[in-house]
Order: sequence, then structure tokens, then C-alpha cells
Amino acid sequence: MNEEVDLILEEATDRMQKALEHLEHELAHLRAGRATPVLLDGITVDYYGVNSPLAQVSNINTPDPKTILIQAWEKNMLGPIEKAILAANIGLTPVNNGEVIRINIPPLTEERRHQLVKQVRTEGETAKISLRNVRKWANDELKRMLKDGLPEDIEKDATDTIQEMTHDFSAKIDKVMASKEKDVMTV
Repeated sequence: MNEEVDLILEEATDRMQKALEHLEHELAHLRAGRATPVLLDGITVDYYGVNSPLAQVSNINTPDPKTILIQAWEKNMLGPIEKAILAANIGLTPVNNGEVIRINIPPLTEERRHQLVKQVRTEGETAKISLRNVRKWANDELKRMLKDGLPEDIEKDATDTIQEMTHDFSAKIDKVMASKEKDVMTV
């Protein structure tokens, strides 16, 4: 094709991949009734005056599907870790026994499961909007290049390629959403 066209296609692929990765990241934070350390991502603890991620001041395990176990590197950090989890307002209550902090994941109600499925679909639709925005950007770039002298057949081929990429990434998003919906609805 053309070097500039190849760059646009490559940039479009990268942006679509980032939209998919963002969706996967967001869905990983949705609580599906199972314990996973990802639920605690983003929680920072005041570690001697420095806000540090929870994973850098403790060991986080899931001994069973309903429990998250947090073992602080230093015993005096149990209190600040417990406060940070409560302050994060993630809907989980830590239990500090002086040695470790346990977080029991309560089972989801049917109503909550349906709310989570709606949230999954909303996140998926947001990702698809991102794909369409990338497609629009790439097509606009190609139209601009067409005005600057790009042959029509190359522009048409590139537009078709972008449309195929959009369909492929949309199918991947649907697959990720279906997997998370199944995960949420499994009791």
C-alpha cells in the first residue's frame, strides 16, 4: 500500500487493542462473588508518610474462593491497611486478628448479579464506542490523504481493512463480555 496508510492502520490496531485491554482491566475489578487480589488493586496505604500500593506493603492471597488473606510485611501496618480498605469503599469489610487481615467475600444476591451484568454490558458498550471512534479517526485520516493525492483504490482497501479490524475487535469484546457475564451469573 502506502507507508502513511500502513502507519494509520497500525495506529488504529494499537488503539483498538488498548480499548480491549481497558475493558478487560475494568471487568477484572467487578466482583463476581469470588475472591481475587485484583479487587484490592488501586488501594494505597500510608506507609511511613508515603502512599504505597497495598501489594507493595503486604502479601495478598486467596486461600479459598470466598476469602482474601492479607499478610502485612510489618505487623504495625495491619491498622493502616485495614483503614485503607475501609476508606476505599469497595463494599468489603476487613477482619484484623492481629496477625493477618481476612476479607470474606459475601455471596451475591440475584438482584446484585443482574446489576453487575448491566454494568458489564455498559463497560462493553463503552469499549465498542471507543472502537467506533478509532474507526472514524482512521477513516477521516484516509479521506484527508485521498484529498492530498492518495489513489482511491488504496483508500478503499484501507477503509475495508479498518472495517474488518473493527468487526474483529467487536467480536473479541463480545467474547470478553459473555465470559464475564457467565462468571457473574454462576452461583
